[in-house]
Amino acid sequence: MPLVRIDALRADGARLDALGRAVHDSLVETIGIPPDDHFQILTSHDGDSSTLRHGNYLGVRRDDGIVYVVITMRAGRTPGRKRALYRRIAELAEEYAGTEPRNVFVTVLENESADWSLGHGEAQYAPAPKTSGQ
Repeated sequence: MPLVRIDALRADGARLDALGRAVHDSLVETIGIPPDDHFQILTSHDGDSSTLRHGNYLGVRRDDGIVYVVITMRAGRTPGRKRALYRRIAELAEEYAGTEPRNVFVTVLENESADWSLGHGEAQYAPAPKTSGQ
């Protein structure tokens, strides 16, 4: 159950949609999430009232085509699967949205099953233990 946040500079609705599809398709292909497990926050920054900062850290020459992708999901994926995910996101972001792979910045935040409520105020992945009399 990943929650994905994508931030891009001066992206119109079509580009945001394409980036969202790129990340979702990558998660389905590499991590094996169900296709209907689709929760995303897509934000375009206008460069004036909100913007994105970037540098050339580790020799990656980024520019205003920068896209930040933050994926929050339950812990347990191997480093190899995460590397495959990063690679596939960069490939599909270029294919679907024309974003250069050098401008695709991805981070994964991991948590535990009890850290999720998918509605109704319940922890669906970590339900409360049954007590006698219930």
